[in-house]
This record gives sequence, C-alpha cells and structure tokens, in this order.
Amino acid sequence: METVTAESYMEGLYEEDAVLTRVKEVIVSHNMPEISIAPGYGRLLTMLVTMIGAKRVLEIGALGGYSGICLARGLKDGGKLISLELKQDFADVAKRNVTDAGLGDFVEYRIGEALDHLNELLERGERFDFFFIDADKVNYPNYLELAIKLANPGAIIAGDNTLMRGKVVDEKQTKASVQAMRTFNQRIATDERLESTILPAYDGLALARVK
Repeated sequence: METVTAESYMEGLYEEDAVLTRVKEVIVSHNMPEISIAPGYGRLLTMLVTMIGAKRVLEIGALGGYSGICLARGLKDGGKLISLELKQDFADVAKRNVTDAGLGDFVEYRIGEALDHLNELLERGERFDFFFIDADKVNYPNYLELAIKLANPGAIIAGDNTLMRGKVVDEKQTKASVQAMRTFNQRIATDERLESTILPAYDGLALARVK
C-alpha cells in the first residue's frame, strides 16, 4: 500500500489537470528529465502571477513547458513570458506543449546560456514583474542577483528545489551545486533588498519580493 504523505494528501484534494498530465506524458515520451515543478507549487505560480498582475515574466529553465503553462495561465491579454532554455530540443517540446495548451501567444523562448541572455536583457534596460528560477543549481546565486537587477519594484522571485532532496541540510554533501543552493537560500533570507520566505514542502520553494 502506498504511503500517504502530506503532499499526496493535498494533491488528492484537487481534480487532475489534464493539460499538465499530458505535459508530463510528453516529457517521458521524449526521455527528458522528470523534474517539473510540483503540482502544488505550479498552482501557486499561477496564483502569484495573477495576484500581482504581472505583465512581464521571466523563466529560467523551460524543460517541457509545465512551469511555463502555470506561469502563462496567470497572465492577462498583452502579458509576456520570456523563457530561457539551454537546449533547443527542450525548448521545442516546451513550445509545443504551451501552444497545445492555448497559451503559445504569451511565450517567447530564447536558447542558450541563461547568464548571457540575462546580461543582455539587463544591458537593454528590460524589467520584469515575476521571475521563476528552475535551472542549473550552480548558477542560482548568479540568477538571483541578476533577477534583482532586472526587477521592477515589488517583483516576485521564485526559486524551485531549494532543498535538493535533502542535500542542503546534509553536512556531508559538498558538491558545488549543493553549496551554491545553500548560498542562494542564505541570500534569499538575508539580502536587504528582499522580503522573503522559503517553503519546505515538496522539494522547497523560495519566494522573495523585491523592495
């Protein structure tokens, strides 16, 4: 018998989201990593984008489009999601999934190193209302700093996988990615430019508001 966790109990309260279930199936069929944001946090992304009335959203790490759909669902007409993805084939899958969800007009994909795109956006003077970070963990601290610089006042920054399946609380774990996540978490908690909290459910989600 499958063990019921707090997360599985809460997910059981909601009807299955056919669109997002299909996205997961497509991800599996393309042999992509099954590391999309947890359903509960996906719903939270949609709520937050809607609540703050975000018009410009920046996503770092598209994967198969699961989080992109959650973010785009919160946008109103005229809103825009720019999604940064290292791999062209992942971005192609994400674009198809988002388009099939009826949200393709909201999303623009940019391929290549995220740091290069972020610095280019900064040089152009572009600003955003919401950020979702879910890419390579080593660069999380760098992504956070650039997000703060690209943020409109009051913008929200969300970062997924802040617990890294328990590795961040295990002192024996010293890989660069784990150390980088610890640095990210510490900066989220202490940076004077931010108001923040870190949610411990699923694999952890950091939320910060840029003052």
